Parts: sequence; structure tokens; C-alpha cells
Amino acid sequence: MSDPTSTYRVQLTPAFGFDRLAEIVPYLRDLGVSHVYLSPILQSTPGSLHGYDVTDQSRIREEFGGAKGFRRLAETLAAHDLGLVLDLVPNHMNTENPRFLEVLRDGPASPYAKWFDLDWQEGKIAVPGIRPPGEHARPVDFREGPGYRRFFDVSSLIGLRVEDPEVLQATHEVIFWLLDEGMVDGLRVDHPDGLADPRGYLRTLRARSGGVWTVVEKILIGDERLQDDWPCEGTTGYEVLNRVNGLFVDPAGRAPLVELFTGLTGQPAGYSEVEARAKREVIDLFFAAEVDRLARATGCEAEPIRELLAAMPVYRAYVNPGEPPPAASVEIVEKAAARCSPAVAPLVQQVLYGPAEAVTRFQQTTGPVMAKGVEDTALYRWYPLACLNEVGGEPDAFGVTVREFHDFCGGMRPRTMTTLSTHDTKRSEDVRARLSVLSELPAPWAAAVTDWSRAVGFDPLLDYLGWQNLMAAWPISLDRFTAYLLKAAREAKTHISWVNPDPAYEEGVRDFARRALELPVGEFTARIDPFAQVNSLGAKLVQLMMPGVPDVYQGNEVTDFSLVDPDNRRPVGYPPVPVTGWDAAKLRVTTQALRLRRRLDAAAPYQPLYAEGEAAEHAIAFARSGERVRAVAVATRLPVGLARRADPGAEWPDPARLRHGWGATALTLPRGAWRDLLTGGLYTGRIPLAHLLGQHSVALLESHDL
Repeated sequence: MSDPTSTYRVQLTPAFGFDRLAEIVPYLRDLGVSHVYLSPILQSTPGSLHGYDVTDQSRIREEFGGAKGFRRLAETLAAHDLGLVLDLVPNHMNTENPRFLEVLRDGPASPYAKWFDLDWQEGKIAVPGIRPPGEHARPVDFREGPGYRRFFDVSSLIGLRVEDPEVLQATHEVIFWLLDEGMVDGLRVDHPDGLADPRGYLRTLRARSGGVWTVVEKILIGDERLQDDWPCEGTTGYEVLNRVNGLFVDPAGRAPLVELFTGLTGQPAGYSEVEARAKREVIDLFFAAEVDRLARATGCEAEPIRELLAAMPVYRAYVNPGEPPPAASVEIVEKAAARCSPAVAPLVQQVLYGPAEAVTRFQQTTGPVMAKGVEDTALYRWYPLACLNEVGGEPDAFGVTVREFHDFCGGMRPRTMTTLSTHDTKRSEDVRARLSVLSELPAPWAAAVTDWSRAVGFDPLLDYLGWQNLMAAWPISLDRFTAYLLKAAREAKTHISWVNPDPAYEEGVRDFARRALELPVGEFTARIDPFAQVNSLGAKLVQLMMPGVPDVYQGNEVTDFSLVDPDNRRPVGYPPVPVTGWDAAKLRVTTQALRLRRRLDAAAPYQPLYAEGEAAEHAIAFARSGERVRAVAVATRLPVGLARRADPGAEWPDPARLRHGWGATALTLPRGAWRDLLTGGLYTGRIPLAHLLGQHSVALLESHDL
């Protein structure tokens, strides 16, 4: 197989293993993907529904079918001209594994002691929550934190030392075997920021894998870019997700939605204040052990360490011990320190230029603080428009202009992964498509949500998040909605948390969910859906046709109204039930775009196209030019505003008037004859958008006239 032109992410579970996946391979081939991208396949905790809690790297998971089942799957895929991409988990494994238990029994003398990133104090390891076997272990309260690096604040996931060549080889032996056998064509690396030396790890992986296509789960904030010296094709696409999402958000909605949010919740109008407070809280709640270890490594007091960790704006600054720190890294750390007290100055020198332990330990701690403080706390506290509250997103950044999007695409790595939904997104792409409409209809939304809050109120800080997600995930069962609200409340940590339950409050959440489902929320959803469908199809087409290797998360070739995990990891039915309406339109766009990507060069140059006329801002268009075939993608954006152009003064315009909003706006196609793969229409030259987009809100054009 060659490098992927597109991938389809499948979440393996004990109920959906290799043989079950093999049954749907013909469907995936017809869909148009080139590679199937699997969740982790190594032996993990029995019954695990995600697989990131590996217990034995020397075995393919028996619940999925083991090595024999994997080989059958690989053979079936190859027979259908499909390849495989694997998800690697190099950073951590579950503590309930024989090797770590042996270390707890035998101490530093164990041959596996070097496998794990351990903090030996007086010859013992602090282990929270349990009294482990052996005398070299020291039981502690789970709030104190363990004597080992872990995945974020999850003490059951212990950090691995893959910077040691022997450990890397031992933990990757099965993966290397599958690569050597030719059964694997690409790799996804989970959480590289947790590693002591991400660049070194990727260099080793690149050399040992023979240079297979590799992407990393690296979360980039704002204008941050992936390190140039990381030998990989790119990221898993969260920065792309947020740019595409921003195309369909109206910046004019910012002020009224922030006003509505602050009025209903009492939260401040500025996000930065909420973010800073949340990061400081999680440091105090979860990361005392990490702060203590940093204090010993740097020779600095704990308080300056807390200050600098909370001030860091990105997940990692990428300083390598023994090397001059990159100018961008120095700038990031120094700007963060400038927001802190003068006591932080000595710490800055240590984490930029100090001993390896100080430099590396700081790099491995900033990521968990960002993840827990932002992803799992602040984003559940500040949410004027929840579609912006995504992994790597900035909830106070309303909208991305067409020119900004083109500029971003021009700087992309050509074979990076792109995505709209993943197993870790806070809400699915179609939930976000509905929420984006609210940026264009803030007044009707404010009226509706005010009425609902008066009828059914519980906790003002939770209610407004509940209304947004109830409307956008509609229809949703009571169990799913209740589970979401409870998780949101626990992540926000304002009344309850995972470690501090309150049965009375939790019963109040359940009662709120029951009463909220009795209100006419679905009627509001039905009114915005014609516009949400425009957003959904537009985002899908843009993501599938822009630079990069597009990934389709399981089931998202049709509509999916899932919320945060585990909701978004629910089983998917294959093939989709007979589809009509929005489902049919999305499936057609997805299929035609994926099939075209198989014909188009993976790194085909990107050419921005700009509409001309009074409604030009409502179109996003670009061309891709390969050696054998060329493509043009055109999508409608901000559909409410477009419809309003044909229905001036209407607070809630008629979606049937959408095409009339284009007026005389036109798009000049690149030279040649073009066929729309969605309608069969033929075009050349300058085309009125009312004509090109008269039947569908998107167009996908192909030309062989080179």
C-alpha cells in the first residue's frame, strides 16, 4: 500500500473486534477511504472500551481476536485495496500490569524498574489508593499524587521511559513486527508531549518503521505550529478542526452571546480570567507530587513553580536539554514569566538552561496542567458558544475569515491529518454545526433559552451549557443527557467533582434533565436545522478537500449528534440505515469527496479562490491541482446572513430564500471544463453562485482538462 489519501477511524471494543470489522470492509472500500485507522490494538485492561490502558505490549488484544484475527483483518483489507493505520500509546500503560507489580515487589533490583518514570524516595514509591505488595512501595492518599509520572492526573496510567532504547524496543516489538510483515502502512502517536524526548522518539520511530506515514496527537494553540524538526507528516488535526469550525461562526454574534452567557451564569465576560483560575486550581488539586518533584529538580520553591505552570499558554515549549532553546520557546516561557511575580525569574533559567531533569520535568508537566486546567475545567466554565470549546480551541475567538483560512492552508504540512470529529472531541461535528447557527441568531436563541430557564432552572452555571447541548444533540435520551450533565458538572468542579460527589446536587442534575426534556427544545432545533445542514455539509467538504489526509470518525459519513466521551464512542451500525435528507446529502458529499481524493495527488497544490460580488463573504472556495486530475470545492458559509440578504429585516429568515441571497455574486473557475460530482452539471469560466449552488449548498467540481 502507498501512503493514505484518507482514513476512517474505527473504535475497537470487545464487542467489535477484528472479525466484526472485516465484515464492513467492502462498505468502507465503497465509501472511498484508502486506509482504516484503528484504536489501540495491544492487550489492555479487560473490558476496556478505548484501549489506551495497555497492560502488555507483547500481545495483540485477545478480546479483539489476537494475532490471528489481526492477520485475517489485514488480509481482508489488502484484498479490497485498503491499508491500515495503527494508534500507538508510547507514553503510558496501566499500573495493573505484571512488570510494574514486579517493581513494587522487588524494587530497583527489578529488571523492569527502568521501564517506568519513577520517583524513588527513601527506596520507596508512593502509590495512591491501594496498599500494593512488597516493601519498596509507600501507600498514600490518592489526592497526594503518586511517586511516578502518570497520564495527566490518572494515577492508574503510569509513565513509560521510551527514551531508553531497550524500553522502546520492548514496548514496540509487536508494532515493529507488524510493520516488518507489511501489514501496517501508517502510525498515529498518542500524546507525544508526555515523552521525555518527543523528537528523539520520532526519529527512532521513523528510522525503525522505514519512514511510514506518521502523525502525532499534538494539540496546537492559536498560531502555534508543529516543530520543524519533528520527523513526522503532521498532527492528528485539532488545529484544522478549529479553523474549519471557525469558518461557520459569525463574529458579530460574539457580543450578544457573551452578554447572554454572563447574564445567565454570572461568569466574567473575559475568558482569560477563568482559564487562569482553573489552571491554578487543578495544580493545587491534582499536581502536588509533580510540583514537589520539579522543586527538587530546579532547586526552586513550590509557589513560583505553580505560578509559571499556570501562566504557560501552550502544552509544551520544546526545549531539549543540552541544546540552545529555540527562540520561540524562550519567548513563550519569558512571556509567561512576565505575568508572574519576580520570584519566578530563577525558575525560568532552570527550565530553559538548567540540568536535564529540570528542563525535561517542566516540559512533561505543562501539558497535564493545560489538559486538566483548560480542556477539563475552564471549557466547562466559560461557554458563550459551546462549539468553540473544543480541544485546542479558544472559546473567546469567534470566527475565521476566508482569507485567514486560506493563509492557514497555505502553511500546512501537505500530508498532515485533518479531522472534524474524534474519540476525544467535546462534541461531534454536527452538534457544532447546529451551535454555529446560534452565532447568527443570537436574539431568537436568547429569547428561547430565557424562557426555558424560567420554566426549568437548577444551577445557572450548568443550565446554559445544558441548553446548548440539549438543543444541538436533539433528539437525545434521558440517560445520555443526564450522563453528559453529570460529567460536565464534575469537570467544571464548581459544585461537584470526580473526587468530591454530592448526592443531593447530583439528584438535582437528574431532575433538571428530566424536566428539560419535556420542553419544546426540539422545535427550536428543527427551525435551525436547514441552516445547520448547510454548515455541516460545508465543513465536511472543506475538511475532506483541503490539504492533508482527511480522517472520517466512525459514523460521521452521515449525521452524528454525539457529545463528549463516552457518548461519542457508542457503537455504530454498518452500513447506515437507509438515509434521506441531511443524512443522504452528507453521505453523498463524503463519498464523492473521498473517491476524488483517491484520484487526486495527496500533496496536490492548494489554490485559494475568491468569489466576487455583494455576498462574496458567504463562499469559501479553493482548487487542488494534481497531475492527472484537478478539483474545486465550493461551500456556503454563514447561511442565515445569506438568506437574510434575500429577506431584509427578518430576524429569522426563510431558509428557502438562501439561493436568492447570492444576488450577482460569482466565482471564476480555473481554466478548463468542470463537472459537479454532486449534480452532474457542467461549468466553465465565471459562474453565478446562485446557479452553481442553486441545487445544493456545496459544489465539488472535477476536471481532467489539463
